[in-house]
Amino acid sequence: MRLLESVAGRPHGATAKQLARETRLALPTVYHLLRTLVHEGYLYRDKGLFFLGEAAERLSSSGAQQKRRSTVAAALAQWRDSIGVPVYYARYRDGEIEVVCVSDTPGNPAVEEWADFRETGHAHAIGQCLLAQLDDDARRDHLDRHPVQSITPYTVCDNHTLLCRLNRMRRTDPVVERQEYALGTVCAAIPITVGTLTATMAISLPADQADRLLSAAQQLQEEVGRSLGSLTLSISI
Repeated sequence: MRLLESVAGRPHGATAKQLARETRLALPTVYHLLRTLVHEGYLYRDKGLFFLGEAAERLSSSGAQQKRRSTVAAALAQWRDSIGVPVYYARYRDGEIEVVCVSDTPGNPAVEEWADFRETGHAHAIGQCLLAQLDDDARRDHLDRHPVQSITPYTVCDNHTLLCRLNRMRRTDPVVERQEYALGTVCAAIPITVGTLTATMAISLPADQADRLLSAAQQLQEEVGRSLGSLTLSISI
């Protein structure tokens, strides 16, 4: 790791002797470790100089991605605590609904995914909010692959009814569903607009607290609006 750090600090490359001096390792040990790192793809050698290899670049990229995920998780936890509800972040990517992060507590647990979120987008606020942001062709393509089906007695009953509902939604308004995905639970989702990203933040509540749903969703929308600039890169993961 010390060798990798030393090489990373020298974008124009470094010799084995330079690295040995910087890391205060014996030169034979450095040669042995450099051969191993080159063999594994973490370094490459060119004209006697060592540079970071593709494996090290992938490692760095993975670390940066994890840091962005941590930033999103921290924001969700903050909103969870300030509003007192579970908070979800999801996006639509490659034709599928993807729940990226969920923040809840034992006192305010998230909805149990008893039916695959990807296949039941018509039944929950997250899916409806994401589908509402797509164009008509993309919506129909999604429903061709994941047809409307009854999840609870309150679930929308067919494609036509769902498409009519989606067409009536205003792009900036929270999307609300009451017990369509899970009996005893109500949910609301707000659209997230960052470039071409199709995403949403959502909340859920027990049905006996349904009177809190809209005000909690509006509070989340305000919180997200204030933080979206600093979160733009992180939510694009």
